[in-house]
Amino acid sequence: MRVLVTGASGMLGAGVAVALAARGDDVRTFQRGAPSVSGVDDMRGSLTDAAAVARAVAGADAVVHLAAKVSLAGDRADFEAVNVDGTRTLLDAARAAGARRFVYTSSPSVAHAGVSIVGDDALPADPDRARGDYARTKARAELAALEADAPGFATVAVRPHLVWGPGDTQLIGRIVERARAGRLPLLGRGAALLDTTYIDNAVDAHVAALDRADDVHGRSYVVTNGQPRTVAELMAAICGAAGVAAPRWRVPASVARAAGGVVEAVWAVAPGEDEPPMTRFLAEQLSTSHWYDQRRTRAELHWTPAVGLDEGFERLAASYRA
Repeated sequence: MRVLVTGASGMLGAGVAVALAARGDDVRTFQRGAPSVSGVDDMRGSLTDAAAVARAVAGADAVVHLAAKVSLAGDRADFEAVNVDGTRTLLDAARAAGARRFVYTSSPSVAHAGVSIVGDDALPADPDRARGDYARTKARAELAALEADAPGFATVAVRPHLVWGPGDTQLIGRIVERARAGRLPLLGRGAALLDTTYIDNAVDAHVAALDRADDVHGRSYVVTNGQPRTVAELMAAICGAAGVAAPRWRVPASVARAAGGVVEAVWAVAPGEDEPPMTRFLAEQLSTSHWYDQRRTRAELHWTPAVGLDEGFERLAASYRA
C-alpha cells in the first residue's frame, strides 16, 4: 500500500513508518519536526495547513494518523487547532485523495473520568468528562474519525496506553530525569495497577489495525501489554533499568491533586519551558488504576503482544548500558 504516516518524528510514529516500509509498503511521512525515518518520502508541514496536508496525502491508499499536540499544559486553542481541526482536515483530504483506510491514534484518556478503570474494554470517547485539554480534544478527534467511517473509507481508532521503550524521551526520559534529581515521589502507596505497552507491541497493533480496517472499521481498540503492574513496581523497574534510585518518598494522592491544580493555575499565567511537575490529570493517572480487558482487541485485530514487560525492561536496561 501507499501509506501516509503522520507524526513520524515521535517514537511510535517512527516505529510504524519503519515497520510498514520494512514489509514493502510505499511510505510517506508528514510532521513538523525533523524526520527520524530513513528511506521513506518525507514531507514537512503542519496539520493546520490544509494545502500541506493535501499534498502529503495525495496518492495515498491509507493513512495512519499519529500526529498530535501532546502535553500536560498549554493553550487550549492549540490543542483544538491540531488535535481536532487538524484531524478533520486530514480526514477530508484523505477522502478527497481516494484513500480507503484511516487509522487514528487515540488515547485511553478519552474515556477516563478521573476514577479507576478495572478490566474495562474500550469505553466510548467522552469529551465532556475527559480530563484536560489533551484528553478532551483527542476524544473529539476520535469521534470525528469514527463518524467519517463509510463504505470505501474504513476508519479505526487505536488507543495505546503508556507506550515506552528504549530511546523514549517522554515517559521514560522524564521519569529517569526526575528520579535522578530526587524529585520523583509515589502517590499514596503506589499501589494503583497500570497497564503499559512496549513500543514494539504498539507498532504491531497499528499495523494490524491498518490491515484489518475493512473488517473492524468504525471501532475503537485499547492496546496494552495486558500485564498490569503497580505504579511502585513500574517505577522501580524503570529506575533499575536506568541505574538510578527508585522513588522512596510518598505524597498523599489528595495533596498531589490539589498541588496539581495550583501548578496548572500558575502555568496558565507563567508557563515554564518544560512540562509542569504536576497537574490534576497526572495526579489522577498516577493514583488510580488503569488496566483493560484485551480479549476483543486481540481477537478482532488478530494481534498479540510479542514482547513481554520483563523482556522490555531487559532491553531498556541494555540501552542504558550501551
